[in-house]
Amino acid sequence: MLILSVESTCDETAVAVTENGRRVLTDQIFSQADLHAVYGGVVPEIASRSHVEVISRLADRAVETAGVGKHDLDAIAVSYAPGLIGAVLVGVNFAKSAAMALDIPLIPVHHVRGHIAANYLAFPELEPPFLCLAISGGNTMLVDVRDYTDMRVLGRTRDDAAGECFDKSARVLGLPYPGGAPIDALARTGRDDAYVLPRPAVGENPYDMSFSGLKTAVINLAHHAEQTGEPLDAPGLAASLCRAISEMLVSRTMAAAAELGYKKIAVAGGVAANSRIRADFQKAAEAAGAALYIPPLRLCGDNAAMIGSQGYYEYLAGHTAGTDLNAYATMEL
Repeated sequence: MLILSVESTCDETAVAVTENGRRVLTDQIFSQADLHAVYGGVVPEIASRSHVEVISRLADRAVETAGVGKHDLDAIAVSYAPGLIGAVLVGVNFAKSAAMALDIPLIPVHHVRGHIAANYLAFPELEPPFLCLAISGGNTMLVDVRDYTDMRVLGRTRDDAAGECFDKSARVLGLPYPGGAPIDALARTGRDDAYVLPRPAVGENPYDMSFSGLKTAVINLAHHAEQTGEPLDAPGLAASLCRAISEMLVSRTMAAAAELGYKKIAVAGGVAANSRIRADFQKAAEAAGAALYIPPLRLCGDNAAMIGSQGYYEYLAGHTAGTDLNAYATMEL
């Protein structure tokens, strides 16, 4: 089954062609990072306009690069929630138009489900059930993946996502946007015990997380150094931050895996590209005798191939939509 998939929930316009949920024929991505870098973050209106300008041409390129014709496609999958509402609407409306024009099914896909499915593309042997930590700029949640379309959220952030914490901390350290890769690179040159940072526990659910206080602590340290003229150990602060976030994520994930008896653990989303988090998960999984699945860097960030992969399983489960499909800024997994 050939699926043309569309992703436009934030600042990446992406169109892919996938086969049977496991094979990527092409994954075309247009990044808007340069457009938003001057503002230090994503400007929703600029993101929406950029999606409009490139999505049609990107889809044509995807079909051509995949070596198939438009009428060879069996379905259109689209990320319809959650995300920046204007940006999501561009992808949804394009997908609805394409599905109608080609007279093929339209498959709505939850963006975070797509991130989880990136592991199916990287690891053809991976099948549910398994435990997955989904970590990105907008979402941080621990998910019990019972089946391809049957998922239960065990815990989530109560405020900021882990990626938000990285981006805002990077900005106060004078690093470019997006901040994940620059802060990761800076952290490799610093001591991870240079600063004592909080690791908040919130509420009664041991798997819930909070990153707002951690972000504020980093910002306060940077501002204090600037106002007093004291030197700031930027590499040490970056390394201490990476350590704090990694310990919060890894400890909760491994505790959940032990409680549920899972020996298959997956990590997904843009923050899964962080080298400290990847290394700490590898050590923890080996110590627990568990198999670890983390996609290669190209599949960690937003892409359309992951939407096509999850779209295949949504289609098999009978989850299709009509021309009344809408976009949503927020939606439960």
